[in-house]
Amino acid sequence: MIGLYKTECVRRDGPFRGVDDLELATLSWVDWFNNHRLHRMIDNVPPIEYETLYYRQNQPVQQPLAGEPSLH
Repeated sequence: MIGLYKTECVRRDGPFRGVDDLELATLSWVDWFNNHRLHRMIDNVPPIEYETLYYRQNQPVQQPLAGEPSLH
């Protein structure tokens, strides 16, 4: 993961003027990596979209409200 980060962010966008510039570039890269990149193993869908679809299809069992009897 660190090698991928260095290749795609640090070496491509650098050199940076200071730590603040590197930090902003890192935040931008992490946002892209987690939310926008297409992932081959999940049918070329961005990870956040795949996760949203997963949780939409697999709704958790509703927990009883406080004070209501439980079935367990």
